[in-house]
Order: sequence, then C-alpha cells, then structure tokens
Amino acid sequence: MIDAIVSPPHPVNEPILDYAPGSAERAALKAELARRAAETIEIPMVIDGKEVTTGELQDVRSPHRRGLLLARAHQGTVAHVEQAIAAAKRAHDGWSSMPWTARASVFLKAADLLATRLRPTICAATMLGQSKTAHQAEIDASCELIDFLRFNVHFARQIAAEQPISSPGVWNLVEPRPLEGFVFASTPFNFTAIAGNLPAAPALMGNTVVWKPAANALYSAHFVMETFREAGLPDGVINLVMGPPEAISNACLDHPDLAGVHFTGSTGVFQSMWRRVGENIARYRSYPRLVGETGGKDFVFAHPSADLEALAVALVRGAFEYQGQKCSAASRAYIPKSIWPAVRSRMLDLIATIRVGDVSDFRNFMGAVIDERAFARITGYIGEARGDTACSILAGGGAKSDVGFFVEPTVIETTDPRHRLMREEIFGPVLTVWVYPDGGEASALELCDTTAPYALTGAIFGNDRVFVERAMRSLRFSAGNFYINDKPTGAVVGQQPFGGARASGTNDKAGSALNLYRWMSPRTIKETFAPSRKLGYPFLGAE
Repeated sequence: MIDAIVSPPHPVNEPILDYAPGSAERAALKAELARRAAETIEIPMVIDGKEVTTGELQDVRSPHRRGLLLARAHQGTVAHVEQAIAAAKRAHDGWSSMPWTARASVFLKAADLLATRLRPTICAATMLGQSKTAHQAEIDASCELIDFLRFNVHFARQIAAEQPISSPGVWNLVEPRPLEGFVFASTPFNFTAIAGNLPAAPALMGNTVVWKPAANALYSAHFVMETFREAGLPDGVINLVMGPPEAISNACLDHPDLAGVHFTGSTGVFQSMWRRVGENIARYRSYPRLVGETGGKDFVFAHPSADLEALAVALVRGAFEYQGQKCSAASRAYIPKSIWPAVRSRMLDLIATIRVGDVSDFRNFMGAVIDERAFARITGYIGEARGDTACSILAGGGAKSDVGFFVEPTVIETTDPRHRLMREEIFGPVLTVWVYPDGGEASALELCDTTAPYALTGAIFGNDRVFVERAMRSLRFSAGNFYINDKPTGAVVGQQPFGGARASGTNDKAGSALNLYRWMSPRTIKETFAPSRKLGYPFLGAE
C-alpha cells in the first residue's frame, strides 16, 4: 500500500491515427488484418480467471465476408452464470479493499497496451468482426476505449477527493464504497469502447462484474478481456460469459445479490430488464442501480441561414458512417424549402462518391450491416418507403447479401412529418428528410420534439443566433447530446459526456464522473476528537 496522496497521469484524449497511404500504422493494421483473417480461433468464457470451454460452439463470422470464419465461441448456460456470480462475490472483498490507486493501475496499463502493442489487434478485430472501417475502428476501439480507461481514473480520483467540511473538534469523511453485490454488464455490438467500458467503469470503483457481450461482438470482446487480464486484472473481478442472451440476463437479474445493471442496447430489452428487476425488487439485498443507454431517432434541424456545405457533409457523415449503426446516427432531418434543392444536390453528389464493401479495402467508406436480421429489418423499411406515395427514394435503396450484408446509403424524402420513418429507430444507413415551409420553424421544431419517443442526440444548423437560441429552448429536452453546426455523432470522452433521456436511457453520461457516481455507495464517517461528557444543554437552565 502506498502511503501518499496520489495524482495519476493527467489524461489527454488519445491522438487519432489517420492510416494514410505509406504510414506505419496503415502497414501494421493491414498486416494484422491479414494475419487474423488467416486463422480461426476459439473464444472461451473467462470465469474466476480461468478459461472455460463447453464444446457448444457458435460460429463468429465477418459481416462483410460471410464465408470468413473468425472464431468459434464456447456457449455457456445458466450454470456458468451462477459460477461467474459466485466468482464475483468471492473476489469482491479483496478487490474492493484495494486502494483505488491499485485498481486504477490495472486500467491505466490496459490503456497503454491498447495505445501501443495491442492497437493493431483491437482495431483489426473490430474491423473484421463488426465491419468497421479503419477510421471508425480507430476512433472507437482504440481512442475511445483508451480515453474511457484513462479519464475514468481521473474522475475516480476527483470523486475520492470530494470531502465534506469539518467543524471544530470533528473530522468528517466520505468513503466512496463500491456497491454490495455484483454488477451485470450487458454490452452492444456496435462499439468496442462501450463493450470495454461497461464492465471496467464499475470495476474501477471496486465492484466485481459479470459481463455478457453481444453475440455479434464476441471477437473484439475476447481481445478486450485478454487486454484486461494482461494488465493484471485479478481473477473473478470481471467474468465474461456467453450463451443465450435471455437466459443469461435473467439468471443475473433474478439473483438476490444483483447490485447494478450497466447496459447499452435496445430500448425494448432495457425496458424488459427494468420490468424484471421491478418484479424481483423484494428479493434483492440492495436496490439495484439501473444504468442504460438505449435507442435514438436522432435529428438534424436546419435553418435557412445554415452553411449549406457543412450541413450536407454533416448529414452524409452523420447518417452513413458505420452504416448508420450508431445510436447517435442522423436518422431524420428537417430542412427548409428554400435551401433544400441545394442541400439535396450536394448530398447526392457526396453520396455518389461513397464506396460500400469489404473494410479491408481502405477505399471503402462503408462496410456491411451487422447480420442477416439487421439486413432484413433495414431493407424492410426501404421496401415500405418504395411502395408509399408519401415517400420518395432520392439516393440508394439497393442492397445485396450474397457476399456480405451490404445496404446502400439511402436518402428518403417524405411529405408526412410523422411518418414511421421519422419516428422509429432503423439502425441502418437510412436518412429520412421532411422539407418544411420557410417561416414555419416554430411548428417544425415542435414536430422535431414530439414525433419520436427518443432523446439521445440532435443537431441544429444555422448562423442566425436568434434561431439558435430559439431552437435550443424548443429542443431542450429532445437530446442529451446537442450539437450546433455539427453532426450528431462523435462524442469524445471528457469533452461531450454521452447519454440521453426519454426512451434513450437513464442519461448517466459515460465519459464523465457522473457515470462513476452510479457505481459507488458512499459511507459518511464522523470522528469526534472531544466528545461531550454532559447530558444537558444551556437552554435547560432556570431563569
């Protein structure tokens, strides 16, 4: 134990490598892609620090090359979940009793591994397993995950340093204890950084975790877990389990020692989890913390004073980077009639330059959507629009699934501002535009606020400051992350804490101290140096 008031290295956002032709990082990543694509690995569960295999194997394939078998993942059962919970409970005392600096050192080392030797590995795994381009993998699996690990240590120190005042003769302390029990981390396919942060953030605060990664992201999750283990994570602190999602989730949610849920995924799944926790509320040892980031129907709202080039670029990048499979992706746009022809023309020109294909070819701007089910859902929406007189497909609309699950970047114009395409989360490369009459900003802003149930991200474009202020007021509760003259994607740890409300989640702001507060149960300690030795008080005296 170090008897010192410690200041960890001050965090700065990890620089983004550009992978330009001829660069060292491009060569390293290309080599790693080729190496990983040439072998099929087995992915075990990790319970109490031990690799657990079952022989029940699930194929892990690349979305853009369906014939590429990356791995076979061992599938567990409820019995394995029970073993993971037991391991987490055994590890809790030793891990939570460590100085916060000891816990922090594990995750700081993991960040440095990812920033150096393991950077090509985690990027290649994310590209091959989740069909991200080199840039999208870099900003996610490298930079954002590194930032989460480093900035969380910084925030944990801030929390530990926040102490109450003390009156004469008294010393008051607040101890940021972990929760009592285990945390269940259920992570999504679309961000490797989120998959790493959801178990790591509670663990940093002294909790122990059962982690269930999405079935479509087991490949990168395997390498994240290997990184944590190499960084010195003790056995049982984070236990990785795989298998039938509902059975695994229910086994965790039904356990009396459930202390918290850290979730990113669909609104429907999170609501079902919340419902089950409610049904179990009397059996828990403590009230579980429920932290969830769910869906979005993210908007871009433009004013006639908008910079047209910036608006067009933001719409195309915001809607189509990573195939629109970001909960923050631009999915609906409100454009005034006077500028729509110019914006439409520029968007179509930009979209015409987009290549869709295998992300190992660095010339491709888009890869494949994640799986067959996503492909069917997205193409179903496009097919509905094709047969709807209220909709016009302006760009894209094509799709093919012979080699991989490819959907073209698609722009649809609708005459119905409350159309299904303006309300429902599609989670694919589909942007729906409603053109509103000039001078009708007030009613259009109201439609933007009330049409969809979500409130995750949104952007406004305009150089008229009166409009900007009006839109900020009108859309105050429409987005937890609000952008002015920028696309609604790309939140950076430590700069734009991420999360939304309404049907988009609990808005506990990953990438800030706000999220870490959810994984502690503070204890207030009062030490009195000169305790009173008299029963009475002065007011009791006679006149």
